[in-house]
Amino acid sequence: MVSSAALPGAAVAAGRTGEGRPVRLGAVSYLNAAPHVHGLEADPGFRLERELPSRVARRLHAGEVDLGIVPSIEYAFGDYAIVPGAAVGSRGPVRSVRLFHHGPLERVRRVALDTSSRTSATLVKILLGERLRRAPQYVPMGPSLVDMLAVADAALLIGDPALDHEGEAASLDLGDEWNRLTGLPFVFAFWAGRPGAVGAAGVRRLQAALASGLEALPAIARRYAAGDAARTTKYEAYLRENIVYGLGEEEQAGLREFYRRAHSLALIPAVPELRFHAEG
Repeated sequence: MVSSAALPGAAVAAGRTGEGRPVRLGAVSYLNAAPHVHGLEADPGFRLERELPSRVARRLHAGEVDLGIVPSIEYAFGDYAIVPGAAVGSRGPVRSVRLFHHGPLERVRRVALDTSSRTSATLVKILLGERLRRAPQYVPMGPSLVDMLAVADAALLIGDPALDHEGEAASLDLGDEWNRLTGLPFVFAFWAGRPGAVGAAGVRRLQAALASGLEALPAIARRYAAGDAARTTKYEAYLRENIVYGLGEEEQAGLREFYRRAHSLALIPAVPELRFHAEG
């Protein structure tokens, strides 16, 4: 695929909405989303803003952005279509979505939930329900592991704070646990927006941005690590080995299974049909 960025004047045509303004993009500020937006900051067809996943979701629901890299659970709460072929997922250990806990997991009675993403909060409820055969008490909190474990037996931490944590607390990797339970990948996030929010050329431009980002993983890791060599190595390994960026048939099957299980626990109103923006 030839990137539209390589064609003179093509970026504007690719990104502009039907009204002629740039497509407003809400991007997650975490490391794992960085390949999706590689080079888009300088693309005049898009206006890019970075936020926590929960904030991106709120802005998409409010119509303040046209497309957002949203936690996958948010798709069940709106009339949206997905940009095909691009996601943030895992096929095993994800490292950046972890349930830290004191003592044996089977004794957990109270769980502090990182409010940064409803997808991970829903996933932990599904997984603990399967594992414990009961529902612990859940308490929403900000992502401070010390504060969370001061008031709860276990704490869900996501994104860069979870990836960077190096303490002694035991933890359960939710990507790995989901794969063990279902045999399927887990999809944490993807580009979504109202049907028609982006045209086929814009879809191809977003796909091309991801392709170029995947070729630039060393530079992305180095930038997020602020030049620290050890952290750069750690971050690049995470992006290459733990995060899956495709949204193929297996990922879609994992997504449908997630929605099915979430609906069975009355955590979403219905199991949504997967709809996609046109590629061309």
